[in-house]
Amino acid sequence: MLCLAAQARAQTGPTFTASAKVTTAAGVTSTAPVSVMVDRFSTDADRDEIMAAIKKGGTESVRSMLLTRPPIGTLKVGNATTAIKYVYERTTPEGRLVTAVTGSVIAYVGGAAPGAKPKSGFYLGLVTLGVPTTGAGHGEMSPATKVRVDDKGAIVTDGYSDDVVQLTNVVKK
Repeated sequence: MLCLAAQARAQTGPTFTASAKVTTAAGVTSTAPVSVMVDRFSTDADRDEIMAAIKKGGTESVRSMLLTRPPIGTLKVGNATTAIKYVYERTTPEGRLVTAVTGSVIAYVGGAAPGAKPKSGFYLGLVTLGVPTTGAGHGEMSPATKVRVDDKGAIVTDGYSDDVVQLTNVVKK
């Protein structure tokens, strides 16, 4: 008798947890637990490649690049999981800022509503976590977004929905 067991990928980095909450323009509120499980952080060279891709061709260019890369973490929102393709950490005066990008959409918030805008071009998911040295932090999630660089060289996002997903109780486990 042959027995095959699925091999689990060993997580080597930290896990961050948070509570997500979004209130739509129609007044509907949704909440879900969020976990960002990091296998490894992206390097400065990875960050430079992302910036070059954004400058070259925006969302499409970044998405094409990320789709060729293996996952380096997992984002879990409620029961749904999405592979993280880029996760960068930098030190701030309060603690650290963690930015995670998925190579695919996390969710189209409001996408099923009558008259919802087309989903084309909103191909990435973005999570930012402010993780203080002590206590709980905060952040935001753009479950479906476009990215570009403005005339000052800053990365600008254009979320599928105008409804901002707020993250509270952000902690490192």
